[in-house]
Amino acid sequence: MDTLGTFMFPLLIIGIFYMLVFRPQQKKMKEHQNMVKNLAKGDEVVTAGGLIGKVTKVKAESNEVEVEVAKDVRVTVVQATIADVRSKTKPAS
Repeated sequence: MDTLGTFMFPLLIIGIFYMLVFRPQQKKMKEHQNMVKNLAKGDEVVTAGGLIGKVTKVKAESNEVEVEVAKDVRVTVVQATIADVRSKTKPAS
């Protein structure tokens, strides 16, 4: 019985660690990837660097997005550095 307890305790700790740390992190990563994949022209975004602007062009082949941060001021950012989408454009019906 003592041997079974010796093996169960580390497995229990690993299981709790997985449930509290790894699963939420994996879920957050999937949500971020989905958000970045669904970027569209006109979305208002926030980059990881803190820039706020509107998406003017999505370059899917190079995983880049062109963001207008001020009138006629556009920067190209890597899609993965988009931290948040503040407002989505309404799809044309």
